[in-house]
Amino acid sequence: MHIDIAGLPADRVVFATSPLAELGLALHALSEPGHHPGLHGWTTATAAALEPDLADRLLEAEFLWRNTFADIFLPFSGIRGGDGRTGATLAEDLDILDRLDDERFVAAATEFTCSSLYGSDAPSPLTDPAMRARALDMATARGPRQVEFTKRLLADPVSVRGWIRRLLEDCDQAFFADTWRRVSVQLVADARHKTELLRRKGLAEAVGAVSSAVTLDEERERITVDKLTEGRTTAVAPEVGLGITLVPTSFGWPHLTVLHAHHWRPVIHYPVRLPDLPTPASVEQLQRRMEALAHPMRMRLCRNLARSPYTTGELAESHSITAPEVSRHLSVLKKAGLVTTRRRGRYVLHQLDLTVVARLGSDFLEGVLR
Repeated sequence: MHIDIAGLPADRVVFATSPLAELGLALHALSEPGHHPGLHGWTTATAAALEPDLADRLLEAEFLWRNTFADIFLPFSGIRGGDGRTGATLAEDLDILDRLDDERFVAAATEFTCSSLYGSDAPSPLTDPAMRARALDMATARGPRQVEFTKRLLADPVSVRGWIRRLLEDCDQAFFADTWRRVSVQLVADARHKTELLRRKGLAEAVGAVSSAVTLDEERERITVDKLTEGRTTAVAPEVGLGITLVPTSFGWPHLTVLHAHHWRPVIHYPVRLPDLPTPASVEQLQRRMEALAHPMRMRLCRNLARSPYTTGELAESHSITAPEVSRHLSVLKKAGLVTTRRRGRYVLHQLDLTVVARLGSDFLEGVLR
């Protein structure tokens, strides 16, 4: 995922908190607790305390946050010519959401039906019959609630927008206000810290502090986010306001999301770093490790190397292959970071790195969810 920033002034890079964005991820965690095992206590207690009417309404709209992160939760990005600033309160964020024109709101709210067109300059389903038919058809494949919501939204966006705002306000009253008071302290501190890094040490340092999956190229013209999805956007398009906004979240891990909708301001929504979270493996590294282990002979070698250190000759004798063949397989495993090597006198011993191998499952899950 690439964001072009060539010529972007430093003061157009904004670190800011957003109550509405955090509410969106809190709702996602309630819908998909399996994505967020570290939030099990919060999701269990919050779901159990929901009033039946609110729980039913959340089910009616959960596709806005369950399978995709609808851009309606980052509305400041869609304000034409905006400055990328978020609201200090949920009410202020919702006021910004109200400022989105109907076409942008509908496109963001129906993203779950048109995700394959995300990032392109597709026409609005409000004005284009073909896009309208596509949205309804893809909503049908997702279930009756999605169809009903899409029909209502396309027929009367004003009333649906009001319904969504009331739903989010009721969430605030029921559970989110207390949650935001608790998590906002850390998020505000993180945004302030990153802003200070940007001012004192520059963009590369600030971006590096966001995540090891976010990098700035040497020419300082492009930010790259290491994800399994592909896309490109720009932070220097005057029609949407120059700049990029980075929003920290306490509920987001392992998700690292990038808003790159056409003619919207780019946004990186990143989880705040916690000391007990491992550094995310790159997509390339993850692919290299899985490919290395897919070869049947290398799997057999790993059986030995997991139990004890072995020399190349011992492995060759054990598996009835030549030492050069063993060396080639070990080279692949070493490049993938799966095998360590140490010397003992004239012997070179190889051993499987059990810590790295044990993390493969969680690395894969974090990679596909990122």
